[in-house]
Amino acid sequence: MNIEFKISKNPINYKKALDFLEKRVTKVKKGGRELIWFLEHPTTYTAGIRSKDNEVLDKSIKVIKTNRGGKITLHNNGQIIVYFVINLNKRKRDIRNLVRQIEEIIINFLKIYNLKSYSDKKNIGIWVNNKKIAAIGIRVSRWVAYHGFSINIKNNLNDYKKIIPCGLNNEMVTSLKNENKKTNDVYTNLKRVFIKHLDKI
Repeated sequence: MNIEFKISKNPINYKKALDFLEKRVTKVKKGGRELIWFLEHPTTYTAGIRSKDNEVLDKSIKVIKTNRGGKITLHNNGQIIVYFVINLNKRKRDIRNLVRQIEEIIINFLKIYNLKSYSDKKNIGIWVNNKKIAAIGIRVSRWVAYHGFSINIKNNLNDYKKIIPCGLNNEMVTSLKNENKKTNDVYTNLKRVFIKHLDKI
């Protein structure tokens, strides 16, 4: 499998991570190795290409604009970020399939913790009891897909109150910890599930 799995134990600055990701996209377009990167960010608010100014409720926070899909969202400690750079030229040129497989990765990962979750066609992401636990934001350039998804594990959900996350009521978010589930071995379990689904992308 010509793909690199990278795990960063310490929180990574958002802009530094994005710079690394963009450089990797350029390399992958030239035939370089694909990437799956697990990490966390310090508290950071980012705005996707469909975001609006009125979705920021606390005007004192700094919001970083990005070229991913989606609206305004939050990254903070205790939330797993999974960035990837996947070359669909060497796989299936099917973005819907890519999103579907990412949804399945998250759903099957949460099953390990006995948490039943589901996708929603109207509101992209993964949900538990009508609350969002995972967000997905992808960009595709010349059939190289990048950015990725986030899963709330044990992060501070109060940070969501400063925004309208993904265009939703900011009370409609949850986490593994908030659902009274264990939060152990998340990197190991997520990597195992991801590997199972790679061949379907």
